[in-house]
This record gives sequence, C-alpha cells and structure tokens, in this order.
Amino acid sequence: MPHRPLAILQMGRPPEDLRATHGEQADWVTAALAGVDAPLTVIHPAAGQPLPEPAALRGAVLTGSWAMVTDREPWSERTAQWLRLARQAQLPLLGICYGHQLMAHAFGGVVDYHPRGREIGRHAVTRLPAAAADPLLADLPARFAAHLTHEQSVLRPPAGATVLAASAHDPHQILRYGPRALSVQFHPEFTAALMDACLARRQDFLAAEGHDVAALRAALAPTPHALGILRAFAAAC
Repeated sequence: MPHRPLAILQMGRPPEDLRATHGEQADWVTAALAGVDAPLTVIHPAAGQPLPEPAALRGAVLTGSWAMVTDREPWSERTAQWLRLARQAQLPLLGICYGHQLMAHAFGGVVDYHPRGREIGRHAVTRLPAAAADPLLADLPARFAAHLTHEQSVLRPPAGATVLAASAHDPHQILRYGPRALSVQFHPEFTAALMDACLARRQDFLAAEGHDVAALRAALAPTPHALGILRAFAAAC
C-alpha cells in the first residue's frame, strides 16, 4: 500500500502564542519524521474534518492537545469511535499524550486528572519487562529520557492492555492494545526548544504549582530514544 498515507490526526490547536513561534502539533510530528519514507496527510477532527476509512490509510498518529479527554468534546468522542473501528480493522495506531489518553478511553480504560498533579519537563521513563519483546521498544535502554507535559493520565488501562513503561510520576507511560496499537504519554516529537517554550510561557503559573521551572529548563536536552519510537512506528507502517 505505498500510495496510502500515514495520517497525523491533530487534536485541536496550540495556544496562539506558541503557534506563532513554533507551529502546530502536525508540524512537530512532520519534522520529527523527516527522512522517514512515508507520505503524510494531516486531519483536523476538532475542525470538523471527516475521518477517513481505515483502509485508506497505512497508519495514524494521534497528537497531543490542550483539550482534556474528560471534557468529552463531540469531535473527541467521534475520534474515539473511529479509533474503535480502526483498531478492529488492524490499522497501525500510535497515540501521543492526549492521543494516548483518548486511545485508552476509547478502548475501555479510565482517564482523569492525575491525583499528584501535573508532570512536566524532561524526565526518565523506565521500560518494563513486558517491553523486552515489543517490536518498537525492544532496543530501548532500560531507562530513557522523554519530554512530558500533562495534567490528565490513564488511571486504569483498558482490559487486555499491556503496560510497557512507567515514570516515577505515572505508571502508564506506554500501553499496547494489540499488535498494531500503541500509545505513549510522553511527547517523542518534542524538541528541547519546544519543551522550553512550553515551560517559559507559563513559568509563573508552574512556579505557583510548586515546580522549579529554572531547574526544569536547565535539564532540557534531546530525547533521541523517545523520538526513535515515533520514527520506528512510521517506518513499520
């Protein structure tokens, strides 16, 4: 199916100030996939764009969002229904942050605000033993760095899902729902500069929450192993 594109489902749009300086979620995923031999198409469910038949695609990446899964926005619930159809059709799926949570919700899990609050910055993710034989994760080190920014989390994975990685804050960093459906709570597409912009634009608010924003910004660096998951998924499609 070389003519079929890999879809980037952009879940809403970033705040205007961030969009003006760094673009949008689909731009970040597209840049992260530079050099991967896969035609791309961008779909905006929140703008009312129709979701294609799964058979018309080679795979789909669901981006992060500034929305909340628990808001049950009509466009989000419509995408959740599409995810159930896509999974049934064995379409390769990769969810990122909001996409991770939406996949878990669509497949029967529980998503809500994390009881310990926000996870933000560059943090260590630990690969769990179940990931040792996973085709996208087997070559990862036992611990790798990833960029994170989220308030909501998967509190209970769907029945039958396998937990493949965790952080100190969130035990459900990577979930697999079957041979062709995977999701990650972190942002493999983020650069250090983009993560820094997310921290800088809300530094006073984050400091009021108790975060050491200066330390978080100083700790930023590339996250090649996290990025490798996204690129490996696209290559496998």
